Amino acid sequence: MIDLTKALTMASSTDPGMVRSHNEDSLAIEPEIGLAVLADGMGGYNAGEVASGIAVALIREEVRKALADSDPSSSEASPVLRAERVLREQSTKANASIFQSAQNQPQYAGMGTTLVTALFADNQVTVAHIGDSRLYRLRGDSFEQITRDHSLLQEQIDSGMISKEDARHSMNKNLVTRALGVDPEVETEIHSYEVFPGDIYLLCSDGLSDMIPEPEIHSTLETLKANLQLAADQLVQTANDYGGRDNVSVVLVQVNEPFSTEAGWVSRFMSWLK
Repeated sequence: MIDLTKALTMASSTDPGMVRSHNEDSLAIEPEIGLAVLADGMGGYNAGEVASGIAVALIREEVRKALADSDPSSSEASPVLRAERVLREQSTKANASIFQSAQNQPQYAGMGTTLVTALFADNQVTVAHIGDSRLYRLRGDSFEQITRDHSLLQEQIDSGMISKEDARHSMNKNLVTRALGVDPEVETEIHSYEVFPGDIYLLCSDGLSDMIPEPEIHSTLETLKANLQLAADQLVQTANDYGGRDNVSVVLVQVNEPFSTEAGWVSRFMSWLK
């Protein structure tokens, strides 16, 4: 397993916001295996934070185990296909775990969580998501949303019923059409993308994306990208400055250098020659 701590810089920040009494978001970063996970829980009492906590803890531990146990000489075609398989399997496990907890404990009935996960391998990032937590990418001067929300509002935008600008003021913002743990089975959307040195990836809950206009998120990342932790903290603070109506969570990942499997073998081969 390649240690990615030189190739990637990660930072995270989370806050209950200015209105909510507790934080139902959960997140984790594991730079050495290239993993970032963020979940935004939903449900009464503390059920939302239970759901998001289960999702993040399970995926964090199970992905680490799966990568450690994987055989690099196996017939699996590529590290990227392995990443897609691992995230699909662990998302399924998390869904079952949350659903069973809700079935077995009445106080957790109906709980669920969004999920956005990024796993970096072989100069690519594999993104798994459910719900309306998002992943954005800053590449050069271009800042764009990579994931597409699983929400009623997104369906209305796609059908032309409402513009993206008007959607910012819609009353249907928080109606997700897909969530982890609500049903016995759920389809996780998974895609892989090539990454380049200098890229910055932003994972966030809707407490950020609903509060701050995208151009301002872009501007903050551009201004503070030399200090990733400061950028993460500033994004959370800005969401609170705008009213902080929800919990707000941010994970930032910056790509510093290539991290292909081939490059890892070349580096080790060169060290043997010295």
